[in-house]
Amino acid sequence: MMRAGLSPLKVDAVFISHLHGDHFLGLAGLLQTMSLFGRVRPLEVYVPQGEEERIRTLVGLPHYTLEFEVRVRGLKGGEEVRRSGYRLLTSPTVHGVAGLVFSLEEFPRPGRLDPEKAVELGVTPGPAFSLLKAGKSVPLPGGREVKPEEVLGPPLPGRKVVYAVDTRPSEDTVALASGADVLIHDSMFGEEHLEKAREGGHSTSSEAAWVAKEAGVKLLVLTHLSPRYQEATPLLEQARKIFPNTMVAEDLMSLEVPLPGV
Repeated sequence: MMRAGLSPLKVDAVFISHLHGDHFLGLAGLLQTMSLFGRVRPLEVYVPQGEEERIRTLVGLPHYTLEFEVRVRGLKGGEEVRRSGYRLLTSPTVHGVAGLVFSLEEFPRPGRLDPEKAVELGVTPGPAFSLLKAGKSVPLPGGREVKPEEVLGPPLPGRKVVYAVDTRPSEDTVALASGADVLIHDSMFGEEHLEKAREGGHSTSSEAAWVAKEAGVKLLVLTHLSPRYQEATPLLEQARKIFPNTMVAEDLMSLEVPLPGV
């Protein structure tokens, strides 16, 4: 996060897919850094249901004092968490241990303002337009008011990003990822190592592409590649045969996801 220029203090919630070491042990260092930076407001940590005590034990280790509260909450597949500006939906992974696929979905945005209709109803251009766009009514002389639904078009959808790592391909993931702007999916092996993928609860790049195609996503990002692949091109080529709009994730890569309807 520091190398990417991101402040740990801006993090309000951490969502952990499963409790294999490479996916949660870094939490201890992150929390300690937050404390050293002076964090005082609580932090929420979400884990698969049944794994809460392992995180509480990690946080409560001796000589590891935090200056803020860590609230640990368990989630089960199919559960929803609503937060400011977005909701997070879950489905179970297929990995041999309790795990979750996450879908971050922004709430719909107010529709486009019809300025001519607003003026026709008596609204003066300026700050009042901003109020209407924010979903607030505008009072007019004589006790009348103009409501947002009178001058705004249909709500505009937000963005949807799905994160599925350490999992076999599944119909649950397909359903959760339906119509997503971005699907970030486990792609540990090429199709030549299908049996290894099955044994370890991982996916091949071709299987990740199948999920993306079935779900009708806009972009597939392959991640969690095995270290055996010094060059990711073969995996990328295999995936693109099934789902052309595929790319491979890289450390510190920045990906812009445009707002629908803009």
